Amino acid sequence: MRTLDVRLAQHQENALHVANWLNEQAEVAKVLHPAFTDCPGHRYFARDFSGSNGLFSFVFKERLSDTQLEAFCDAMTHFRMAYSWGGYESLLLANQPEQLNRIRPVAKVGFSGTLVRLHIGLEQVEDLIADLAAGFERVNKA
Repeated sequence: MRTLDVRLAQHQENALHVANWLNEQAEVAKVLHPAFTDCPGHRYFARDFSGSNGLFSFVFKERLSDTQLEAFCDAMTHFRMAYSWGGYESLLLANQPEQLNRIRPVAKVGFSGTLVRLHIGLEQVEDLIADLAAGFERVNKA
């Protein structure tokens, strides 16, 4: 197996583990992972791909306040805020629904909660989940 294949397989495994964990969290309205059958576009994923990578999103049940959003993102220890999705590290970006509607004016989003886009890297999956869990705790306290 080539090095890239090994890395992408680990991204996929880690991402599915985190996505399944997120799917069980009370704060999460929806996990948007192409391997999940309820994800929009899953039929194309199932038809055209043999696996996934580390990139997916989840939506909070509610729109986070600026204070809650800062509390969630700013104290992460394993996730970094960035636009690059091709590396080995775990990254996140958060968008409010109105921001997404400005970016995509033709295809309005169908949710009102804050969207968090994740790239799950090669760190220990338990550390990534602990980081996200701590973020949810900070949101609930803010």
